Amino acid sequence: MSERRARPASKNPVKSAWRRAVTPPPQPEPPEPAPAARTTPSDSSEVASVVQAVLYRDGVRVSAPATLAETYRELREQSSGMAWIGLARPTEAELLSLAAEFDLHPLAVEDAMEAHQRPKLERYGETLFVVLRAARYLDAPEEVDFGELHVFVGPDFVITVRHGAAPDLSAVRQRMEETPELLKLGPEAVLYAILDAVVDGYEPVVVGVQNDIDEIETEVFRGDPEVSRRIYELSREMVEFQRATRPLVGMLHALMAGFSKYGTDEELQRYLRDVADHVTHTSERVDGFRQALTEILTVNTTLVTQQQNAEMRALAEAGFEQNEEIKKISSWAAILFAPTLVGTIYGMNFDHMPELHWVFGYPFAIALMGVVCTSLYVIFKRRDWL
Repeated sequence: MSERRARPASKNPVKSAWRRAVTPPPQPEPPEPAPAARTTPSDSSEVASVVQAVLYRDGVRVSAPATLAETYRELREQSSGMAWIGLARPTEAELLSLAAEFDLHPLAVEDAMEAHQRPKLERYGETLFVVLRAARYLDAPEEVDFGELHVFVGPDFVITVRHGAAPDLSAVRQRMEETPELLKLGPEAVLYAILDAVVDGYEPVVVGVQNDIDEIETEVFRGDPEVSRRIYELSREMVEFQRATRPLVGMLHALMAGFSKYGTDEELQRYLRDVADHVTHTSERVDGFRQALTEILTVNTTLVTQQQNAEMRALAEAGFEQNEEIKKISSWAAILFAPTLVGTIYGMNFDHMPELHWVFGYPFAIALMGVVCTSLYVIFKRRDWL
């Protein structure tokens, strides 16, 4: 892509330099200082749009202009320089200024303004426009946060437009500056380092999601009532993760297809293939996560259904037992009601009652009560009410 860049005579130093550049240091690096930070008059508390603008020559930092205008002027004065301009949520005026200076395509500029783009790779003449979706895992809320990065790569410039907290390009810039033999390969080396940083940033997310899935499996079999919501939320995050990783596989293969046409350095070719392998592996892991969450949701639905069926069966059994008790109570109530009815009739004390003064009236009443009660008992017993 950038044929004007000098290639090193020896391949081994470049290979070692690339490894040092793309391998994270053992200790976290401090955030990149922003000498060119500018705040808007409307709200000085917001993060400056221009994070840093730096000029390089032969892999060495030459200057860090305070404004975009100074960056343009100094870049024109240098015959073999490269500008690396980093922006975070830039204003429309800043993007239009960059578009006018570096002849950026209007469609690419419009995408960078609006954000919310899917990962893609487009070439406009000598300029590459790359959209990346970075991700980071937040431990406290146990969720995945996605950021968006737009990269313009030209013959003598690299412009990064960041929407979101991820990725942290200050570490990439610092590692590249520590390996000038790699940085002097030009803008395409910066692009590949950014790609590698974004892909490496997926690994902590994969580990965090794997832990979440393990916890969800435990919660499912424990019968946690909130697990369904967590499965649904994590599934949505995996859909976003798929949208970030799947297109990246095709983008990297498209870059590899243009190696010979644009004279890409051989060592950069090797490391880009390595990045492609990593993103393919990550994409496959994400696909596996989504399938696992689908299966877990199915198992959880089955367990919930079984629990509901068990509860319904328990309620039915309780209702049946209650119904049996009601039958017994009703049966005894009917049996006891018979002598009460006979006694009530013969206790009315009317003067003209047929059996009131009958000699056998009392034995007859007692016998009638016994016959009725016995008959009711036999009937209820045969019907299993008693």
